[in-house]
This record gives sequence, C-alpha cells and structure tokens, in this order.
Amino acid sequence: MSQPLAALLLLLAINGALALKICSFNIRSFGESKRENQKVMDVIVKIIKRCDIILLMEIKDSTNKICPTLMERLNGNSRATTYNCVISSRLGRNTYKEQYAFIYKEKLVTVKKKYLYHDLQDGDTDVFSREPFVVWFQSPQTAVKDFVIVPLHTTPEASVKEIDELADVYKDVKGRWKAENFIFMGDFNAGCNYVPKKAWSSIRLRTDPEFIWLIGDQEDTTVKTTTNCAYDRIVLRGREIVNSVVPKSSSIFDFQKAYGLTEEEALEVSDHFPVEFKLQFSKVSTSRKRSFSSGRRSRARRS
Repeated sequence: MSQPLAALLLLLAINGALALKICSFNIRSFGESKRENQKVMDVIVKIIKRCDIILLMEIKDSTNKICPTLMERLNGNSRATTYNCVISSRLGRNTYKEQYAFIYKEKLVTVKKKYLYHDLQDGDTDVFSREPFVVWFQSPQTAVKDFVIVPLHTTPEASVKEIDELADVYKDVKGRWKAENFIFMGDFNAGCNYVPKKAWSSIRLRTDPEFIWLIGDQEDTTVKTTTNCAYDRIVLRGREIVNSVVPKSSSIFDFQKAYGLTEEEALEVSDHFPVEFKLQFSKVSTSRKRSFSSGRRSRARRS
C-alpha cells in the first residue's frame, strides 16, 4: 500500500472515530417489569453504550429507579468512561405519566442549563401531552461547542399540532438563553396515518427551511415487519451545528439485526429502533465546513 493511500485511509478512520454520537430511543413502557428483565436490560445497556448522548423516552417508573439502575449498570467499577443522567419530572395530563431522560458521557459533554417548557401560551394552552424537557449541553471537543436538545414524545392523534408547536418552543428557548444550535428529536409519531402527506404544509418545523430534517419520510423506525413508518425523527436548527454533522451519519440503528434477535425478542425491548447522527470533533471539522439540505441528504436505510 502506498504511503499517500495509507495516510488517506487513516484520515478517514480518524474522521469516523472522532465524532460525538447523539441518539434518541423510545423504550416502550420502560418501567419496573422491564427494569427487572436482565435479558432486556442487557440489550438496552448495549444500545446506550453506543452513544455519547442518548435521549430515552416513555419511562414509566413511579419509583424513580431507572436512572440509578442504568448508572450502576453503565459505570460499574470502571472510571475510564463514566455516565451521568438527567431526567424530567413525570409528565402527563391525567394519571398516565412518562419521563424524558438524557444519559451522557461525562468526559465529552456537560449540562449547562435545563428547564421544562411551560405550555401556557395565550390561545394555545396545553398543546403538549408531555412538555419538552429542554437541556443545553456543552461539548468542548466538538466543532460546535454547545447545543440545545429539545425532546418530544407526541400523543399520536395530536402529532401534527405538537410537532408544529416545536417552532414556538424554539422561540421560547431563544428568548431565555443565548443559544444558536438546536436539536429537536424524539418519537414524533411523524408518519403513516398520524401525519399524512397533506398535513406537512401546516407544520412550521417542516415549512421553515432553517429546520433541517435528518431522518426522511421514507424511513422505517419501527421494529414490527408489519409496519413501515418514520415515527422517530431528528431535526436541526443553526448553521454551525448543521455544518458540523458527519456526512451520512444520520441513521436508524436496527438492534434486532445487530444483536441477532428474533422479532419477538426485539419487541420485548421496544417497538421502536433508535435514531442517531454524529457531530464532528473540532480537530477534524475546522477545515471542512459544508451545508446540508433536507432533500439531498443521503440517509442510511434499514436493511
């Protein structure tokens, strides 16, 4: 192998490795029974360890043991990589409650600020069943040094209105913090019958070209072979963060295939696959500014 070719291959390998992986995962009905299922927890821990930051949704545990249990499993006796967890209050209109949680590697990112969005706008009150738990992360090693993550798990029947309302969440965060880079992600239920094609024109998060969608409408983020829906999404806002995305890194992680599970075994973990993308570290991205468009991005497909 020639020296220039070897150098090129090394550079490509470094570019792929030196990146911050950000993931979003709806772990269906993540409560006591799933927490006590060791086989299921083994898969969940494997999935989390793939990511540097991961949003977990549909946490349904009134005992508040999910984060401590995961921290014990993830950290163990190792000090090489330590994880931390930040979790919302229990959210929901009635007795049914869920929580959002972010698990992150402490050596790569820290939490700068956080707050629960107050869904109290005049004439537009209580749109969200589970208000976004907004977290501002600092990331000194990436090209973009800080970014806000806005999570959302919609009620399926209200998905169009809730996704549209994220545009108002964006304005609210901008009014509170001097933040420029945003990630909106979660189980938007943004596909099939919940968001028909004709509804997209009424969703500001789609009609405003400044919001860049990384997971396309044609993708399938569901585990069941009988469904084919792009429920789970990632949307970016901010030139710096858009330019920092590792090309072709936005994808769906098929843990069923990766871990050799049957469909039944995979469904014990969740009926959703995680979605993810990568941000370039500063060493490999400072000279590689580029822009992305939602219509021309190459997206990884589920095989």
